[in-house]
Amino acid sequence: MKGIVTVLLLASCLVLAQDRDLVVDVSKTASRPTIAVPEFHGAGAAQAEMSTFNATFWSEIADSGALKMAPKDLFPTFIPQQPADFKLGGAALGQWYGPPVNANYLAFGYASVQDTTLVLYGWLFNVGQPDPVAAKLIGKLYYGTLDSAGAKKVAREFAADILRQFGVKSLTGSKIYFVSDRSKFREIWSMDYDGSNPQQVTNHKSTSRHPAVSADARILAYTSLALRPGEKVPNWQVMLQSTETGKRLPFNNPVAPTNGWPEFAPSGQRLLFASTLTDWAQVYSANLDGSDRRRLTNTNAIDVSPRVNPKTGNDVLFISGRSGTQQLWRMNIDGGDLEMLTNGQGEVANPAWSPDGRLIAFSWTQGYELGGFNIFIMDIANRKPIQLTKDSGVNENPWFAPDGLHIVFSSKRGASTQIFTMLLDGTNVRAITQTGNNMQPVWAAALQ
Repeated sequence: MKGIVTVLLLASCLVLAQDRDLVVDVSKTASRPTIAVPEFHGAGAAQAEMSTFNATFWSEIADSGALKMAPKDLFPTFIPQQPADFKLGGAALGQWYGPPVNANYLAFGYASVQDTTLVLYGWLFNVGQPDPVAAKLIGKLYYGTLDSAGAKKVAREFAADILRQFGVKSLTGSKIYFVSDRSKFREIWSMDYDGSNPQQVTNHKSTSRHPAVSADARILAYTSLALRPGEKVPNWQVMLQSTETGKRLPFNNPVAPTNGWPEFAPSGQRLLFASTLTDWAQVYSANLDGSDRRRLTNTNAIDVSPRVNPKTGNDVLFISGRSGTQQLWRMNIDGGDLEMLTNGQGEVANPAWSPDGRLIAFSWTQGYELGGFNIFIMDIANRKPIQLTKDSGVNENPWFAPDGLHIVFSSKRGASTQIFTMLLDGTNVRAITQTGNNMQPVWAAALQ
């Protein structure tokens, strides 16, 4: 990745117990608060799970993009396990705050076993405070099963509490829905935010694509070629189903060759989609059962991929060919006040909004060879595109994480297409799928 992207990630400051204002910006590593995260140890049978705990805990905080991690090789010899340890001469707060560690915060604790339950004792201290009582920001017990799953659970819960101190939303419980051909057919799958726990969601033994998830994460919408009862020739249709039960939900599609690109309005009461009900694919809005259908665009060109601003519920991004090549456009939810956001060069696809409605992500060739897509972001206020990927294959389908700090996207880097995550400045790129071809990810919030 080239260039420094200045993206303000937190809209507001959080005043901690010591009245310190914290603003986190992933593009300026030096300005991020530094946290020291030493290895945790366990008593008795708990020790067997600590390698899993420590790896998960470190990853949750380091990958958040909110904090700078102090190098472990600079830590003092004596590692505290509880606040009482700071009364010992070898574990003074100043040893963590001053050089060589130069940390602002210290996360520490230990684990034990109560009956058959793993218990984590976790503390977060502001080591800039000379008094351990004033330094304590978090002091809490976390409970999990006495196995690797329990160790991951308590690690994620403690990390979530720490990140919350800095105004960062934990990704725990969030899901990524995506298209995969790993079961021979292209079906919708889901996985945890780190790529673990992959689950097949649809089983049409056909082709499904364009997943979308409601704001409360309870309904999945997608496009499928699955043959419906009474049909002899399949057409692309919008389908809805419960994310909790997998049960299909009714949606009355227009009688058209192609219906697809579904998108939920933030209210959860309307669904936007595109349909070739006329000669060209146009954007429509309807109730969740397909009733009260309203046409939002009206042009002799393709209009697809509607995306509604999750904050305002009024601004709609979409891809349109009305100016020639497919470009990024914006309109009101009623179809008015249209404007083109890109400059007409190349081809644009796959728009997405950040959770706060300030940033847009999209893929764009920007005059490069056909199919040479890369990921861009744009502040809706200044309309200036910033390129995040380059010289790394074909990069498409960006989607913001619920924390507003990460982007998930698909990329063909070699023989297969896989799903990656990165921070908003294009750094910390990680592949989270390896099996088959995987594409079109959408990042859903935790089930509400």
